[in-house]
Amino acid sequence: MSNKKIAFIGTGNMSYAIIGGMIKSGFAPQSIIATNRNEEKLAKVSADFNVKTTTDNIAALQEADVIVLSVKPQMMAQLCDTFQNANIDLSTKLFVSVAAGITVTRLQDMLGQPVKMVRCMPNTPSLLGLGVSGLFAKGISAEEHTFIERVFSSTGIATWVDTEEQINDIIAVTGSSPAYFFLFMEAIEEKARSLGFDAEQARALVQQTALGAAKMAAAQPEISISQLRANVTSKGGTTHAAVEHLKDHNLQATVADAMDACISRAQQMEQEL
Repeated sequence: MSNKKIAFIGTGNMSYAIIGGMIKSGFAPQSIIATNRNEEKLAKVSADFNVKTTTDNIAALQEADVIVLSVKPQMMAQLCDTFQNANIDLSTKLFVSVAAGITVTRLQDMLGQPVKMVRCMPNTPSLLGLGVSGLFAKGISAEEHTFIERVFSSTGIATWVDTEEQINDIIAVTGSSPAYFFLFMEAIEEKARSLGFDAEQARALVQQTALGAAKMAAAQPEISISQLRANVTSKGGTTHAAVEHLKDHNLQATVADAMDACISRAQQMEQEL
């Protein structure tokens, strides 16, 4: 599919990140089309990556072989309605949705045709090329599978799930989880400031420690995260005191419950949209 064209319908931050990753990994700029109602955003993506841009979603739909639906979930029905009313045969096109809460069946109903479909759940570190994208496919070929994996691997790692229900699990594990880490960092930063560190110092100390911990985990994949934690936790020491306090206050259970709440909300959205 190296000569296929891919259109991004809606060029917000996530589409910008994916396009940037594609260009860096060797995709030809002429194979990419970006659409948006905001011409300033289109001018930026055009200037940065030299890809084709347009405000005409129907023109992009007609020209592209792969269409990435990258609009807010609340806008998806209206967008798909315009596609359906365009009376275009969509049977040869592959659609990719990055919208949470809208199932493949619902998207096919919106488009009025049983189109080939991939649901993708990327996360915000994709903006730095450090993202995770969960993928679920229905009705695609092996060649299309490889193409989509290459697209989303350009922003980090891509992982396929076997059932669509697992997309909601991906949301809890990777899609929403950067916020969990930010909340923990925020709590440490607030305490550091209360201990007398100024705002700049507290921020620098917290983000460098978080970065170092993540890089240690990435550099030693053969060591479990549990063991990495144990390696810096001497029994009876200061770290042990802090970790035991967190355990006594059910940190693990709280995190698990929060992730269940995330999954539950994703399931609710599927009923609402």
